[in-house]
Amino acid sequence: MTPWRVSDQSLQSVRCLPGCRIEKDHNHLSYKNRIKELKYVKASELKQNPKNWRRHPETQSKALKGVLDEVGYADAVIARETPDGLMLIDGHLRKEVSPDQELPVLVVDLTENEADIMLTTFDPLSALATTDSEKLESLMQDLKCGNSAVQEMISDLAEQEGIIALNTFQEPQEFDEDIPSGHHKCPKCGHEFAV
Repeated sequence: MTPWRVSDQSLQSVRCLPGCRIEKDHNHLSYKNRIKELKYVKASELKQNPKNWRRHPETQSKALKGVLDEVGYADAVIARETPDGLMLIDGHLRKEVSPDQELPVLVVDLTENEADIMLTTFDPLSALATTDSEKLESLMQDLKCGNSAVQEMISDLAEQEGIIALNTFQEPQEFDEDIPSGHHKCPKCGHEFAV
């Protein structure tokens, strides 16, 4: 497949394939919003995409569970409607680690081919980003994380990026006093937990 480029300043729109449309509006590209809705769906009700080519090793699963323990869900999975139900495009591992939880789902209006394009390119597009080592090091200096799998992932990232001497992680502290039942917030780090 040969890549093509839009260069005509007077161009109003171009079609390369049925359903694929790039429109030019006031010298800016305008892209169609394909998100139909955000809804909450029990993870076990989402259909795995049989074309998903990504495999998730145990280290990734542990790191994701650690981030979910530390932060919770702050991102939505992506799915499209099919006759069999909502089929995932992105979020297969999140479905696996939280089968009984309701997940935020961005439901998109995509054809099967468009979903395949996203499935093929979504993660690799993120991987094309480069690293600003100074900003990453600065970000890592202030991290407070008690989950060992997340600590290991961040330490591996630091080593991979040539950042050394990251001793910013704090081991969970044990307290001698009894903590009453209910919801609490750590006065030091702000982490909320239930006892």
